[in-house]
Amino acid sequence: MASNTPTRSKQNGPSKQDGTGARRAAAAVLQSVLDKGDTLETALNRELSAKDLANHPSDRAFARAIATTALRRLGQIDAVLDSMLDKTLPERAAFAMALLRGGAAELLFLGSAAHAAVNCAVELTNSNRHTRPYRGLMNAILRRITREGADLIKAQEEAGEVGMANTPYWAWASWEVAYGAETAAAIADAHLAEPPLDLSVKSDPEGWAKTLSGTRLPTGSVRLSHPGRIEELPGYGDGEWWVQDAAAALPHKLLGDVIGEDVLDLCAAPGGKTLALAAAGAKVTAVDRAGGRLERLKKNLTRTKLSADIVKADLTGWVPGRKWKKILLDAPCSATGTARRHPDVLRSKKGEDIASLAPVQATLLAKSAEWLEPGGTLIYCTCSLESLEGPAQAALFLKNNPAFKRVPITPEEIGGLSGCITPAGDLRTLPCHLGEQGGMDGFYAARFTLSS
Repeated sequence: MASNTPTRSKQNGPSKQDGTGARRAAAAVLQSVLDKGDTLETALNRELSAKDLANHPSDRAFARAIATTALRRLGQIDAVLDSMLDKTLPERAAFAMALLRGGAAELLFLGSAAHAAVNCAVELTNSNRHTRPYRGLMNAILRRITREGADLIKAQEEAGEVGMANTPYWAWASWEVAYGAETAAAIADAHLAEPPLDLSVKSDPEGWAKTLSGTRLPTGSVRLSHPGRIEELPGYGDGEWWVQDAAAALPHKLLGDVIGEDVLDLCAAPGGKTLALAAAGAKVTAVDRAGGRLERLKKNLTRTKLSADIVKADLTGWVPGRKWKKILLDAPCSATGTARRHPDVLRSKKGEDIASLAPVQATLLAKSAEWLEPGGTLIYCTCSLESLEGPAQAALFLKNNPAFKRVPITPEEIGGLSGCITPAGDLRTLPCHLGEQGGMDGFYAARFTLSS
């Protein structure tokens, strides 16, 4: 079957440095994510490796900006396009639709020069036999957006439902039930902005915040607003820090003092929590079934000069032959809490996916409990905003395991963020928390102890 995406052989010669390569890549990413089900990370890694982008960091950044903005603002963009298109484009014109979405993202939200955005989109439409018949349509629609787009976006904003418009209904409905309409709107609005970069440091967060021209958050993370290339930042090569959202850096703290303690880190890859535990002095056993992600963890351990025992295993069949006093389970989940950084997540998931993951989480939590010593501490966490993957799992676990009890979390353990603790005493961060400082990912964590 012929591909709907332009072949690279025609376009991967010396870059014309007019943004054509970046726009091609962005449209290919959008098509891969929205039509083929690829993750944003996978699609970006593939498309940004093209020859016409390899030596042009600014074009690579531009392609990423177009794709992520289009995904974050997809509801608004599609509403504008729907108002201008007489009918839906056929499947064979999928790349043309991706170019329209990318062009709309540029014109409506990125402030690109109109002539460049329109002309490049038309040129790319003309480069492929499946999309060539739509070059006139491409030109007409994008020029109309140039004229009318600002007023249409203003009308959307005045209607007060921008967050809802850019959020799939299943997710909005779930958040509205769990947190109320006002907080659901705040969550959705937080997803529209490019998030800052958070780092976990081995020591001296104040010093590293100064060195990196960043900010030390109350939780101890260092936040950078305009980091540039991560590999070129001071401390990267020496392994003094690793990238980890401020919310993801909290669950391991709930285990308390781990100096010299054996800690079992389950579903550990790609390893942020393993690194944090090892840096805190724990003797970590990190278990995951994903070999590729474990390789990434090994590389990060090497770079940071930290150590952990790595085990590749499926937890449902793993027999460790011992027990631990402290266990951290970061269960596989829908990852809806990471939509700030991964705007494809909400587009790739559906409500039924949440229900299908819940039994897996319950099974892994039950298995983890079998490996805990009496008097020990078990942390269950997920990077999800969905109640079914958070408090519902905690309630089910306590109901089925009367020997365990919940240990409430205190504000002092998480940098004084009392608003991130639920009435039951669990951790619940939301993308709108720390809003004035750039937000944070959505995370849930509950702490249990086994009666002695």
